[in-house]
Amino acid sequence: MSPVPYFAHPGFATLALPRHIALLAGLALFSGIVVRAMISIGVPDRPDARKAHTRVTPKSGGVGIVAAFLLGISLLYRYGEVSRLAAPLFLGVIAAAVLIAAVSLLDDLFDFPFPVKLGAQLLAALVAVGAGLSARTFDLPLLGAVPLGIAGPVLSLIWILFVTNAMNFIDGLDGLAAGTTLIACLFLAGIAGLHGGFFVYTTALLLAGGVAGFLPFNYPRARIFMGDVGSQFCGFMLAVLGIAATHYQQVSLSFLVVPLLLSGVLLDVMFTLMRRAVTGQNIARAHRGHLYQVAHRAGMDARLVAAVYWGFAGFGGVVVIAFLHAPTDWKPVVIFAPLLPFALWAAYVVTRTRRADIGPWG
Repeated sequence: MSPVPYFAHPGFATLALPRHIALLAGLALFSGIVVRAMISIGVPDRPDARKAHTRVTPKSGGVGIVAAFLLGISLLYRYGEVSRLAAPLFLGVIAAAVLIAAVSLLDDLFDFPFPVKLGAQLLAALVAVGAGLSARTFDLPLLGAVPLGIAGPVLSLIWILFVTNAMNFIDGLDGLAAGTTLIACLFLAGIAGLHGGFFVYTTALLLAGGVAGFLPFNYPRARIFMGDVGSQFCGFMLAVLGIAATHYQQVSLSFLVVPLLLSGVLLDVMFTLMRRAVTGQNIARAHRGHLYQVAHRAGMDARLVAAVYWGFAGFGGVVVIAFLHAPTDWKPVVIFAPLLPFALWAAYVVTRTRRADIGPWG
């Protein structure tokens, strides 16, 4: 007997997919209206040596993403049943998301020093973990579920902080962070819906709606940037969804879903941090040394660089699907698949920068 195709999965009937797609479209429209308003009243982002843009451009377009997300949450909290949003755990997560968005918006306005940003991120992460959002086990192929015990909340905090900052670091070219987030959310919503992870499904869909409304104003040529209020909010929510994914009942090693979807972003950040540490540079200092930034400085079109990272997200989604359906013996092999395209990308950037002779990476 042939397997049941995804579109015929009974989970989709439960999810009332057409209505949810209509909700996504409505949220995208609402987000676009807010973003259009922010173009007129947004905080100006002036060019400097660290930034890729050469003209004053408004930022805080992420307000549209946050506003659309919160509108969707409010509607589903009032009228939805399948999303399970009334549980105290998820109310705590939403409270943490509002906190990170509010502080990030203030950061766009007043440009807080990094320790203040990190402190706010830590506080928001503590709210989410304190509400009960914490990885409890880690499912390993061949070994099964490994209890994390007291390490679970600590690892969850580290994960949230890392992904929140990774998305913030990667938001340096038109459309790169927004497009990556949108692709990751769409894959995540589909995968979660098929496996009964209804909170992850719903939340990813709402975030996708907000980002979809913002992206046309940010790519191919940015009329507005998402700012910290957008990048940190998207990173925080994706990190939270990565932990929430561990609450699936049918998916082995489900925590890897979000890391695989964000493989391009996370590998770029890890590669950059390790390179700067090895060369004795201050890893906390602002710079333009990420691979995507170096590729752009070496003459690669910004739109193409963004498309490469969108491709990483799409490839990560394919890898997730392959992982979930791979025999147990092959799962440890499949999860390392994103390393190959990233290694090819890193080699290409190194070669291109040598030919362009751009000097120190920063």
